[in-house]
Amino acid sequence: MRSPSSLQTLPNLQQIVEDLRAFLPDIQKRYGVTSLGIFGSYAKGEQALESDVDLLVEFDDRPLTLLQFIALENELSDRLQVPVDLVEKNMLKPVLGQQILNEVMVL
Repeated sequence: MRSPSSLQTLPNLQQIVEDLRAFLPDIQKRYGVTSLGIFGSYAKGEQALESDVDLLVEFDDRPLTLLQFIALENELSDRLQVPVDLVEKNMLKPVLGQQILNEVMVL
């Protein structure tokens, strides 16, 4: 969780992208992540103090438990120092999913 003093400054999109690219090889290896992208307020440049980082993720064929999925989401939140909402691409609903796919910035 972010400290009270860090709540005054938000990371910008470039910082988020650089940080995610830095740990992408590790999470690919450990969790089987094959694709990771940013959507939502950060992708649109509309983030606010209460914003989370919305990440669209795809995994390889290895089984991933719910606990592992939550562990990945928590690890990304800790590393970015911003709450993360992790969304699996194959779980997108048609209408909202298309909107997300139109705005996602794939890393």
